[in-house]
Amino acid sequence: MFDVNAIRAQFPILSRTVHNNSLVYLDNGATTHKPLNVIEKEREFYLQNNANVHRGTHFLSANATAQYEAVREILADFLQVQSRELVWTKGATESLNLIAHGLTPLLQPNDIILISELEHHANIVPWQQLALRTGAVIKAIKVNRKGCIHYERAVAQIQNLKPKIVSICHASNGLGNILPIESLIREAKAIGAITVIDGAQSFAQIRPNLRELDCDFYVASAHKAFGPTGVGLLFGKYELLNEMPPYQCGGEMIDKVTISHSSFNQAPSKFEAGTPNIAGVIAFGEAIKFISSIPFEEWTAHKKDVFNTLISEMQTIEQVELYGDLNDNIGTVSFTVKNQHPIDVATLLDHHGIAVRTGHHCNQPLMDALAISGTIRASIAIYNTVEEIDHFIFALRDVISLLEE
Repeated sequence: MFDVNAIRAQFPILSRTVHNNSLVYLDNGATTHKPLNVIEKEREFYLQNNANVHRGTHFLSANATAQYEAVREILADFLQVQSRELVWTKGATESLNLIAHGLTPLLQPNDIILISELEHHANIVPWQQLALRTGAVIKAIKVNRKGCIHYERAVAQIQNLKPKIVSICHASNGLGNILPIESLIREAKAIGAITVIDGAQSFAQIRPNLRELDCDFYVASAHKAFGPTGVGLLFGKYELLNEMPPYQCGGEMIDKVTISHSSFNQAPSKFEAGTPNIAGVIAFGEAIKFISSIPFEEWTAHKKDVFNTLISEMQTIEQVELYGDLNDNIGTVSFTVKNQHPIDVATLLDHHGIAVRTGHHCNQPLMDALAISGTIRASIAIYNTVEEIDHFIFALRDVISLLEE
């Protein structure tokens, strides 16, 4: 039997108060909290095992290296890929920049890079810079007035535009929509496109099997999956990684250096220049263990129960307008309150102890498509409860009443 209170007990921060109210944390799309095993693992590294990884012959270095590389194996098993196909970065943003930089030699003027209007800025701006370097052209899959893509039109764009690269999110950070990426990847591969998936929001929530997805690249951030900040992952098919030039140069990524010439290691070390976030990576291994410790069926059933309660209650508030796909959703509700500024609503919610996010959520093209300046976003995680949703709804009604006086 799923015990949410046992889950919550692993997260010390959830027991604190904010403005004399119990904390209700609904900003998980921005970052998730960390369970105690993750916090203690990072602390343990600095207390007992601190050393740089690779090449060191002493005990501490060998031990740190073994722990660090063991997490690569844990992640490979989680995603069903080879460990040599996984590159450590500082986050999904750096991973996307690395890919866009590495694919520069493959593009010619007027080649198409296809994204969607749902994308985070981190999955837009690197491609814009790639287009500037190569003369490529960016096109976008459109959304409707609620922020949902039309699948058949997306397929038609892929078939007609024949893009060289298709880079789309698995799930929207701004709205929570889960995109039909399995089908879109197949359509893209049918015309020879390279496929890039932004999995920042989906890594923990959907637990993708990358072998089944068959995408060429996939990126995510540890901090959105109960792990530390400053750690990211990049999956790339091994042959593609080795065709790409290095993103940064320095120690660790080299094979041989002379004053006039350098040669580089194979992936993944070719892309891991300098000293990495060793403690963060090792602690991320504990986050993956935490995610894996909860059966996926129980995970999804609990989140669906909380999410459905949130949606059904919000639909009873006439001043609220909801956006996004509320059926295929990772657990994010993006909404506005009629005639009220999102910041005013969020500020007053904070005084009830409720943490939500406001603004454009690094989704300005999406907000332009929806003809709004921003939304209020409430995003749930495995430790949120129906009781917290009840408190949120009570507080939201109170805030709206106060603002309308």
